[in-house]
Amino acid sequence: MIRVYKRAVLFLVVVLLLPVILLIYLTFGSDAIYEGKKQRDLMGFTDREARLADRVREVEQQNQMLRRQLSVSQNQLMNYQNSLVMDNETGISLINENGRPVRCNNPEPEVPKCEVIHVSIVCAGYNSTRNVITLIKSILFNRKHPLHFHFISDGAAKTILQTLFDSWSVPGVQVSFYLADDKLKAEVAWIPNKHYSGVFGLLKLLLPNTLPTFLDKVIVLDTDVTFATDIAELWKIFSKFKSKQAIGLVENQSDWYLGKLWKNHHPWPALGRGFNTGVILLDLQKLREYNWSQMWKMVAEKELMSLLSTALADQDIFNAVLKQNPYLIYHLPCEWNIQLSDHTKSHALCYSEVSDLKIIHWNSPVKLLVKNKHVEFFRNLHLTFLEYDGNLLRRELFGCATSTPNELDSKLVAINEDDECYEFRRQGALVLRTHLYYIDYDYTPSPDDVTLVAQLSMDRLQMLEAICKHWEGPISLALYMSDAEAQAFLRYALGSETLMARKNIGYHVVYKDGQFFPVNYLRNVAVRQVNTPYMFLSDIDFLPMYGLYDYLKKATSMMDITVEKKALIVPAFETQRYRLTFPKSKADLLSMLDMATLFTFRFHVWPQGHAPTNFAKWRSATTPYKVSWESDFEPYVVVSTNITDYDQRFVGFGWNKVSHIMELDAQGYEFVVLPNAFIIHMPHAPSFDIAKFRSSSLYRKCLKTLKGEFQRDLSRKYGIKALKYLSVER
Repeated sequence: MIRVYKRAVLFLVVVLLLPVILLIYLTFGSDAIYEGKKQRDLMGFTDREARLADRVREVEQQNQMLRRQLSVSQNQLMNYQNSLVMDNETGISLINENGRPVRCNNPEPEVPKCEVIHVSIVCAGYNSTRNVITLIKSILFNRKHPLHFHFISDGAAKTILQTLFDSWSVPGVQVSFYLADDKLKAEVAWIPNKHYSGVFGLLKLLLPNTLPTFLDKVIVLDTDVTFATDIAELWKIFSKFKSKQAIGLVENQSDWYLGKLWKNHHPWPALGRGFNTGVILLDLQKLREYNWSQMWKMVAEKELMSLLSTALADQDIFNAVLKQNPYLIYHLPCEWNIQLSDHTKSHALCYSEVSDLKIIHWNSPVKLLVKNKHVEFFRNLHLTFLEYDGNLLRRELFGCATSTPNELDSKLVAINEDDECYEFRRQGALVLRTHLYYIDYDYTPSPDDVTLVAQLSMDRLQMLEAICKHWEGPISLALYMSDAEAQAFLRYALGSETLMARKNIGYHVVYKDGQFFPVNYLRNVAVRQVNTPYMFLSDIDFLPMYGLYDYLKKATSMMDITVEKKALIVPAFETQRYRLTFPKSKADLLSMLDMATLFTFRFHVWPQGHAPTNFAKWRSATTPYKVSWESDFEPYVVVSTNITDYDQRFVGFGWNKVSHIMELDAQGYEFVVLPNAFIIHMPHAPSFDIAKFRSSSLYRKCLKTLKGEFQRDLSRKYGIKALKYLSVER
């Protein structure tokens, strides 16, 4: 190749020297050619002047001829250079004067402004959804086009991602799900796979037949990649595919497929260094025409006879297919998949400048803990999107009719911005971005099971471990946090032996938006994820008595509260001491009440909230007893999971539990106090919303306004039996 290049340069040098040689010849050549041309005398030229004029004229003609020849030679040289640009079947690059390869990219046609870019991702399980969201953030941050995400997922991931995208409401983004059920998994489950991804690591092989037939091309991504550029730049590379090319991949940046990593290492067959499947361009239409399903199965069956299993899941099979069918491959430039595996050589084989980076791929089992020359830079880029406020990505794509006004938009438009309670009403109407099951969850409930339900913000995080020691049953928690706080919570949880020992806690992150704590919104999120027949509606700053979980399971089964619409009240107490010897029995608690170590909950500031529990009767009660609803009653209750939602107009402090108990009363619920159950409120600093309630007359005025509207709505909803609530004042 270099020899041909030298010939081309030599040819160009010779062509450029011809005019100089000709000029010398004409200046010093024989004078004989000018003899007999006497007509020049008529112009008054001397012989020397006439000869010079003729020479100038001839040089002019020769120069024109040489310019034409030079133009032809330049075109030939340009064609030659273009042939040396990265050839996607032979991998040839142009060599510069330093002997280093230089990529000469031909400009691809731009992606039309409103063309939809299709992306497919295999995502299964609870923990993998966290990686997906970081990937999605990096794409949304850089994108300028509508997007359609196609998820191959199990039931858990579908629930999480569907809820997340529905609550995120990003304009110009569509989402489709294809359930990885037993039938789909059976198509690859016969392949032994040693990779940690299991059977889901093989599902990318099924995409041409799994995705809809109208979809002719798609970008396929692993969950552990991060974008540093507009995904449209990758999408437009499809236009460079040659007639038979159907799979775009970046070369593998380790020596895995060279079989040199350790002694007796026998990788699957591959072209050269092989290819990494963390980022794939798939021409689905061509693959369907090639009968891709039969193609990869025949290759896999043949190789498994000697290799017995895959080590890198789908990647091994893709490489074996491409080894036998090299016409399929399009060599993607390496910056589209900077691989950070344990044995990577990406810094030597690919990038030299930060500006070269397009996609970072954490393709190591230890992910961000991998050792790499530039890992700090890569980690910081990844963490930027990990903690980035996803609410900022809800920006419109101007000029593209990609979305229509939804119910939320209509509600917000209907709110009068001149209303002095506008911020309260707006907060109550918001749909908050929600990531369910933020940490792995694995629990199968029993027929009489009870889930503790609570909500919290970052300042109550320290209560989690204590509650886990008091309640061994399932818990559903809604956590109100920013993206950055969610990462801090994750680090805290992963570092806690107490929390990591529990797989029956559903952590549901609701991301911050608005000015007030959306307490009832959070309660509804936690309630909707309860998968047991009964639930105990509590707050995060209460510690249950030891053994309460088992006690409540027996109580619910004995009283059949689902059929008879009963709400079982767990009496609430409080202490003002940060260090408390927790009572081990009702007798211990009664003794502490007598000694003023404990008090009935909110006895000093809001006694009417729990007075109807009738603590005097509870002291000596041995069997459950009924109590009547009274104004401002807000007990902590055990109910069946099919109850009404909390009213989300109540945000911050005040009337959030009161309104819910009032509606249960309107629905005919009986309130029954449990004689041997109790919870204790632990002291903590006042919340920000309580401080605002106490200091702002407008806050108190708006709360009173919302309360009146709720009471009127209740009377319209439940008729005459709800008229009594109209006279309730606080």
